[in-house]
Amino acid sequence: MSQYRKIIMDESGMRRALTRISHEILEKNKGTEDLVLVGIQTRGVPLALRIGKKINEIEGVEIPIAVLDITCYRDDLDETKMVEKEKARLPFEVNEKKVVLVDDVLYAGRTARAAMDALMDLGRPKLIQLAVLIDRGHRELPIRADYVGKNVPTSRTELVSVNLVETDNVDQVLIEKD
Repeated sequence: MSQYRKIIMDESGMRRALTRISHEILEKNKGTEDLVLVGIQTRGVPLALRIGKKINEIEGVEIPIAVLDITCYRDDLDETKMVEKEKARLPFEVNEKKVVLVDDVLYAGRTARAAMDALMDLGRPKLIQLAVLIDRGHRELPIRADYVGKNVPTSRTELVSVNLVETDNVDQVLIEKD
């Protein structure tokens, strides 16, 4: 089988998707009151920052944005190799907040589940929503995104790569297959 790479979203497509997601977040939450964004490390963080910037442009309000490291909440790590399970930390309280988790790709749902576990260790949010740039299907858990930039049906043998200017010097989404 030959290897291929196909660009499925370019810089302008990503910008449009994030703008639409930002508007949808504002509409569904009726503004910015009690709204916080939490980017799931690694690529969810720059996406959360971009959405936060867009919301600020639209509403003139800076909403709190945080980075969430879910490493110790993942169910695919060997716990004997983890020295100590460190509780997640955020620079603000999540109690009674409308938390929008932001990630690049939703696939099996395990990353989103780990992020929700981490948030619940921190308090009791009013609600938790999920925003993703790409939803590629193949769920293993009953999790769905509230905000989706693009649905991309894929096979399990394909890889979806989100490249961001902040980490990869280019904005694009690729499907790759060996």
